[in-house]
Amino acid sequence: MCGVVGVVSKSEVSPMIYDALTVLQHRGQDAAGIATCEQDKFHLRKQLGLVRDVFRDTHMIRLRGSMGIGHLRYPTAGTQDRELAQPMYVNSPYGISISHNGNLTNKEEIREILTEKNMRFLNTDSDSEVLLNVFAHELQKQGTSSPTQKEIFQAVRATHKRVRGAYSVIFMINGVGIVGFRDPFGIRPLIFGKRENDLLGSDYILASESTVLDTLGFSVLGDVSPGEAVFISKEGDMHREACIENPVHTPCIFEYVYLARPDAVIDNISVHKSRMRMGEALAKKIIKIRPDHDIEVVIPIPESSTTSALQLANTLKIKYTEGFVKNRYIGRTFIMPFQEKREKSVRQKLNPIDFEFKDKIVLLVDDSIVRGTTSRQIIEMARTAGAKKVYFASAAPPIRYQNVYGIDMAASTELIAHNRSEEEISRLIGADWLIYQDLEDLVQSAKKGNPSIQQFECSVFDGNYITADIDSSYLRRLEETRSDDKKTRKLNL
Repeated sequence: MCGVVGVVSKSEVSPMIYDALTVLQHRGQDAAGIATCEQDKFHLRKQLGLVRDVFRDTHMIRLRGSMGIGHLRYPTAGTQDRELAQPMYVNSPYGISISHNGNLTNKEEIREILTEKNMRFLNTDSDSEVLLNVFAHELQKQGTSSPTQKEIFQAVRATHKRVRGAYSVIFMINGVGIVGFRDPFGIRPLIFGKRENDLLGSDYILASESTVLDTLGFSVLGDVSPGEAVFISKEGDMHREACIENPVHTPCIFEYVYLARPDAVIDNISVHKSRMRMGEALAKKIIKIRPDHDIEVVIPIPESSTTSALQLANTLKIKYTEGFVKNRYIGRTFIMPFQEKREKSVRQKLNPIDFEFKDKIVLLVDDSIVRGTTSRQIIEMARTAGAKKVYFASAAPPIRYQNVYGIDMAASTELIAHNRSEEEISRLIGADWLIYQDLEDLVQSAKKGNPSIQQFECSVFDGNYITADIDSSYLRRLEETRSDDKKTRKLNL
């Protein structure tokens, strides 16, 4: 769940990339970076922290050039480390930098080939560095001093053949241009657009979400299709080409549940409208299984559940109110790396308005329940504020399985729904009643926005991994890197 952006312009791009990263800040709070190309000269600034903290005036002045890429890191496996911040860069050939959103599932296999056969040296254990070196190697094999669009697309095709997993990626080739592409399933999002730059010509942009284009005044040209590559030369010429045969469009359903901003449109699906449909479907389920419910008020857990909660309340024809005040200077607890930090942040992030709870039977609505940390503490807050009963609704089904495609969904043992019934989960979080969304209803909530998409990546709910290369040993190895205990040990080394 990282954020990526790439811009080719007739003017300086670093201010645009900075603004784009602030719009995408929700996609990664661990680190931020910008790389630019000034003629043939490369400039880079990256550091741990939020965008506003990483970049100062002195840094922006040095980030000269009319093309560049930016990145926000959300750690999918591992700990905070400046060396893992992006963009990453290799000198050979030409000078290539990368901004990557996703996760490669055959990283270790490729890494061995890169080091032993392709003679490429790797500095980190990052799958993004692996992807960077695969593309650089395939581009080098084209055997040209200045690659053309044909040669760049050929390198993309060769990269698709070697790597597996989820990747929405933007490469910047110094003195040549930028190229963006998605994996054959289109798991992670990538959109591109165009803007007229007064009398100078056209600017082009690639980004994780459409909100970036809206904010910067770009017109949407479309989503990058699964397996498709979009190349924009330094001169501002754009070219598109399908680089695989028979792609199977399978976007990540969790983008619509939680990851993306509500004002985003991903693969022609409005995130806001999909969340409205989630709320309506959940309300209909409540009516079906508890037609005589005694819910008096619906209260959302701000902010990604607000839309679903409002539509749920409207469908149930009961009162909706904002019962929690959110401290907007606290980051998203879901993507914080350690349990203790998550628990502390929940208390800092939310504060209840007591009279909205006092002597009432409340239904709290959240987008999902991952570890149960937030849910348990919020229910305690509601009871302390005077609620008679506290019911809890999740706009997503139970999360029972790890995510391997770019979301740090914890070790399976840290997922509260793993090997537990809904009744057990309800007791653990302290709810008087717990209701989850059905998976089919969730899929239909997103699919209705774009019926041409026949399936979604739903592995965290059903355990079906679409790349067909995930087995128990892979999940076991991944769990070893993702557990809080493992991350803590890494930090203490």
